[in-house]
Amino acid sequence: MAGGGVTGGSLASERTTLSQAGCVGLGKRKGAESPQRGFPALVRRYGGAVMSERLLDRFVPELLAGRRQGCRDILQRALEGGMEPVHVYKQMIWPAMELVERMYREDRINLATEHIATRINRCIADQLQAHLPRREPNGKKILITCADGEPEELGAQMCADLFEADGWEVLFVGGGVPADEILALVGNHRPDILMIFGTQPAGVPGVRRLIDMIREVNANPTMNILLSGGVFNRAEGLWKEVNADLFAPTAAEALAVATKAEPRKPEVRIPGAPKKRRRRRRPPLLAMADA
Repeated sequence: MAGGGVTGGSLASERTTLSQAGCVGLGKRKGAESPQRGFPALVRRYGGAVMSERLLDRFVPELLAGRRQGCRDILQRALEGGMEPVHVYKQMIWPAMELVERMYREDRINLATEHIATRINRCIADQLQAHLPRREPNGKKILITCADGEPEELGAQMCADLFEADGWEVLFVGGGVPADEILALVGNHRPDILMIFGTQPAGVPGVRRLIDMIREVNANPTMNILLSGGVFNRAEGLWKEVNADLFAPTAAEALAVATKAEPRKPEVRIPGAPKKRRRRRRPPLLAMADA
């Protein structure tokens, strides 16, 4: 494979592997396309090396078939073969997570298959976390939470793991926490970054309300707010519409973006001055969903 593409032979091999694993049509909703159609694009996006492509070739069929031990064996062989744990996150677990999410969203697998695959992937992430090399504390702190109604926390969890390994102090809240409690954590712990992970359009209004609340109260003026997750990947510029400061499509990029970010410049507020009224616009992804 050259330039991150997929050769004809590799694509044929991938289809054969999926078929032999019993994954073609596994849990597929009535009238939906075969799950294998979503696989090549993810290989092209993440498989910049032959090893990465082959790793996904082996991992995804086991994941979709619900074979927990098979997935653990693939992880173990990758680590024993000298693959760095961080690269396993970037080139196996994260792209597999995005693939499963996309296949479910496009009706290629049903909810049961999505749940099984996601939980196995989370088990693999838990197992891999202990193998991550640790850097010395860098004095930075990040608070990571999920948008309202987020069905899974896997993406946010992987971000927490990578930040912690890089020397950050991590407060991983997860999902289902009221906005006022997130606000209290921001005020009490004063993190450098608040990261909000979201995959569902329904969670976007809550993200905007939380950001507006934090800025209105001015709880931590120099803190940057970083957004990540599928819903912000699919709608270009959505992160700006909800008034966030930073955006990253993947966990690895989130770490890079947060590390390079300068402290946010506090807003200058004049006592007694009238508050600016902002015109609220409907985020494009939600507008399309409602149409």
